[in-house]
Amino acid sequence: MTEQKPFINEAVCEGCGDCGVKSNCVSIIPRETPFGRKRAIDQSSCNKDFSCVNGFCPSFVTVHGGTLRKPAGITSAPPELPAPEMPDLEEPYGIVITGIGGTGVVTIGALLGMAAHLEGKGASVLDQIGLAQKNGAVVSHVRIAKAPEAIHAVRIAAGGARLLLGCDIVTAGGPETLAKVRTDYTRAVVNCHETMIADFTQNPDLAFPEADLRAVITDSCGPEAAAFVDAGQLAAALMGDTIGTNLFMVGFAYQFGLLPLSADAIERAIEINGTAVEFNKQAFQWGRAAAHDLAAVEHAAGRDEHALEPETAESVIARRADELTAYHDEAYARRYTTLVERVRAAEAACLPRASALTDAVARAYFKLLAYKDEYEVARLYTDGRFAADLARQFDGDFRLTFHLAPPLFGRRDPETGQLIKQEYGGSVMAAFRLLSRLKGLRGTPFDPFAHTAERRAERRLIGAYEDTVAALLASLTPENHAIACEIAALPLSIRGFGHVKEASIAEAEAREAELMRAFHHPAPTADAAE
Repeated sequence: MTEQKPFINEAVCEGCGDCGVKSNCVSIIPRETPFGRKRAIDQSSCNKDFSCVNGFCPSFVTVHGGTLRKPAGITSAPPELPAPEMPDLEEPYGIVITGIGGTGVVTIGALLGMAAHLEGKGASVLDQIGLAQKNGAVVSHVRIAKAPEAIHAVRIAAGGARLLLGCDIVTAGGPETLAKVRTDYTRAVVNCHETMIADFTQNPDLAFPEADLRAVITDSCGPEAAAFVDAGQLAAALMGDTIGTNLFMVGFAYQFGLLPLSADAIERAIEINGTAVEFNKQAFQWGRAAAHDLAAVEHAAGRDEHALEPETAESVIARRADELTAYHDEAYARRYTTLVERVRAAEAACLPRASALTDAVARAYFKLLAYKDEYEVARLYTDGRFAADLARQFDGDFRLTFHLAPPLFGRRDPETGQLIKQEYGGSVMAAFRLLSRLKGLRGTPFDPFAHTAERRAERRLIGAYEDTVAALLASLTPENHAIACEIAALPLSIRGFGHVKEASIAEAEAREAELMRAFHHPAPTADAAE
């Protein structure tokens, strides 16, 4: 049977999160873009049950055949490094390894145990296998001693870990893990790569709690006892696959002198394991190099190339004006810039150093103007970006299945009345190319889609927003500026397609009514009450 893989057209995605609601799958990950947060599929962890494609969104396709394209990685070998001083074994050395099920965390404990055995030392490994399901938290307790008889318990007691090896920062920062560490005794090395927690599937705007997790780990171990590294990103860039992350972390801990084992023993254990031997040995060596000179390794990985460029007010506006020209025409883009410049002038007159209102309008007004109708979805599939994204992820021959719910001839659920998504073959691309060339019909009497409830609502929202902005500017003061910014940004919460979008519109309009009352009738201050 031909292998199948789900894929998301990032440009079409609205970031509504309905795919996460439908699938409850943590392989749907956030993708931060200049147009806000979108979604992508983590192909390395995807279990391919395809429930995500049931999200009511035309951005999903299924890729049949082909193979995943892996980054080329770095052809040069990591530098040779001196061996660090190993910790003493006057007492059994306790290591707590944490990570995510399905990523090889249990294998790391086994490798360390084998390395200890090869050196004639005692070792015990306790894996909490019950938690080692796909994407679940995994904790391994590893004890290493001078001799097997020196180990009297396999489970590490509270405060008994000499090393916290966190292959995932979320599991490393959990209360059960931190109960095993203590200040001025435990050292922690933690992978701070963002792997979203399960709550993200139900809360599309959830922020990754990296700062909080760093703080709680540092507080537990001591300010000088914790080291953090984005091992996921570095492993992918250096070696072409995130599967090297955990052994990268082993090398990182080793070079800091936190493993009572020799590099030769660890590499011999990798050889005995027999899986991807050279790849895993290289991951170990790159981790060592990162501990020795992190800046040099980040430079070798080209880490700066992956960051979004800092945005200015001008770049935000210019990017969106260009997109609106492609969306419809130059006159449509001028409609956008005219209102944004009007807001900028009014805000400067009210608060000369403020720009938050201008930024909110620049982003939110664009979102309303660039509503994703049939013409726009077609354009975003045929303007080259979709093909380029596919080429970056897949090699070989493959075909596509599209998951769509056409409003004019799609089937509806007899109970809910909602459109039902159906599968379409690759020939739909020809229809997309034709539709994209007909964008000039948008909103005219000749537009066959103009009279659907969703399109009428989208056009209504644009005019209503222009009226709202005019009302805000007419009564703008330094005191109500913050509320004005919140009102102006509300359209950013309107996301999705069909019934998903309809629900978000209702929520946004209810919130706008509440905020507009506060804007026009602010609560009295304490001084005024006195």
